[in-house]
Amino acid sequence: MIEKLRQLAREHAALNERLFDPAVHADPREIARIGKRIAELEPVLLLIAEYERAHEAIRYAADEQDSELRAMAEQEAADARARLPQLEDRMKKFLLPNDPDDDRGVIIEVRAGTGGEEAALFAAELLRMYLRFAEERRWKTEMLDKSDAESGGIKEASCRISSSTPLTAGAGGAYGLLKYESGVHRVQRIPSTENKGRVHTSTATVAILPEAEEVDIRIRPEDLRIDTYRASGAGGQHVNKTESAVRITHLPTGVAVACQTERSQLQNRVLAMSLLRSRLYAAEQERLAKERGELRSGQIGSGDRSEKIRTYNFPQDRLTDHRLERNFSNLPAMMEGGIGGLLQALREKDQEEKLARIAG
Repeated sequence: MIEKLRQLAREHAALNERLFDPAVHADPREIARIGKRIAELEPVLLLIAEYERAHEAIRYAADEQDSELRAMAEQEAADARARLPQLEDRMKKFLLPNDPDDDRGVIIEVRAGTGGEEAALFAAELLRMYLRFAEERRWKTEMLDKSDAESGGIKEASCRISSSTPLTAGAGGAYGLLKYESGVHRVQRIPSTENKGRVHTSTATVAILPEAEEVDIRIRPEDLRIDTYRASGAGGQHVNKTESAVRITHLPTGVAVACQTERSQLQNRVLAMSLLRSRLYAAEQERLAKERGELRSGQIGSGDRSEKIRTYNFPQDRLTDHRLERNFSNLPAMMEGGIGGLLQALREKDQEEKLARIAG
C-alpha cells in the first residue's frame, strides 16, 4: 500500500516538472488539469510523511540505549503505533479509484410520485431542500424547467447546481456529494387537508445527473427535433403571447427535454441542450459501467411506495436512510438544507464498500 502511495508521490513530482514545459504553458486547459491533479495529490505527500515519521519513532525506540531517552522514545513509539491504523485507513481511501464526475456540477430532476397533491407538495419541499443546501455552500443554482401542480407543489422540476471549487481535497464538487440522492424518497405525515388525523404516505423521485459539457458527448443537429410552444404558469402577457418554451427530442434515443423558465426562446434552448447533454451523458456512463460489469443503481425509480431509499416521517421527527440503516432526527432542519452530515455518511459508506471489494 505504501508503495502505491509513493507512486502517487512520483506522479506529483512529474506533474510539477511538466509545469516548466513551454508546450504546457501554451495550453491553458492542460495547465488547469495539471494544477487540479497536483492539488489532489498534495495530501498524499503529507500522509506519507506522517506515516514515515510514525515508523521512524518506532525504530528509534527499539535502537535507543540510554534509559532516560528510551522511556521518552517508547512513549512516542506507543503514540505512533496507535496512530498507524488511522493512517492506514486514510491511505486506503487515496487508493480508491476516483469518480471523474465528482467535481462536476449536477442536474437535479425531482418528480412527484404516488400520493396525488401531497406527493407534489413533497416534491417541491425536496427541491427546496437541495436548493437551500446549495445556497449554504454558495453554489450557483439555475432552474431549467418546472411544472407546477394545482396544489401549490410541483409535478416535476429540473435544476442545475454548479460548484466552482471542490469542498476539500478529494471531496469533489456538487456531484461528488449529491449523487447519493438518486432514488425514491417516501414521506409519511398528516396532510393539511386530512380532517381525521390519518398519516398518509406519498413518494417523490430524484435523479442526480453529472453536468455534461459539449466536449463530453457529441450531438448531431440532424438528430434533434426542436419544438416551441407557449410557456405555462405565472408570467402574465409573456406567458400568453410568446412561444418561448422549448422542447428538444433526441431522435435516436427518444430522450426529450423541455425548458420554459426564461423569457427568451434562445435562452430556453441553451438550457434545454444542457439538460439533454447531461441525460445522454449519464445514460452513456451507465451503459459503459454495465459493459465493465460494474453495479450502478439506476438514477430513478418508478415512484412506487415499496421502492425507496429514504423515509421522512414527520409525526415522529425522523429521517430514515435505508441504505445506511440509520435514523436522523430534527427533520425540519434537514428539510431546510441541513443534510451535509447525511451526505457525508453516505459517502463514507460508499468508500467502505469499495474498500471491502478491493480487499475481497
